[in-house]
Amino acid sequence: MISGEIRRYLRDNSAVRVSRSLRDLAYKVMQAREALISSQQREPSVDEVAKALELPVSEVVMAMDAISDPVSLFDPVYGEAGESVSVMDKICDNKNTDAAWLERIALSEAVDKLGEREKRILAMRFFDGRTQMEVAAAIGISQAQVSRLEKNAVGQIKKALFPA
Repeated sequence: MISGEIRRYLRDNSAVRVSRSLRDLAYKVMQAREALISSQQREPSVDEVAKALELPVSEVVMAMDAISDPVSLFDPVYGEAGESVSVMDKICDNKNTDAAWLERIALSEAVDKLGEREKRILAMRFFDGRTQMEVAAAIGISQAQVSRLEKNAVGQIKKALFPA
């Protein structure tokens, strides 16, 4: 009866709905963990719990994550000198910053202002990695024309991005 009540509690009192099979697996993981703590007198590693249950480590981790309470991004992690640091402050993405998004948008708009031929030349040169001679052969113009058109297109993009 007690184990049934524990299962019911785990199943019904979670902020995120998780499948019953995953919750049952989490219950088994918790039981195995408690048994290992009793026998070893220390906290077992995830590998040890997985071995005891004869399960892959990934399933054990997923089961434990499924029953853990979600954390708000704005919950304080710790405070120093009266300042609290939130989870959001600790998670940073240097690649997808607001400035990077704005630069990509500005670059996209600058490229959109180019003619189709200039766009094609830039795509072949900078995305496909072709030489000016290869681009010239593909389009049917001279290498010198490709060079001029490329230089002109890059100049237009620079003007759009960095107006004087």
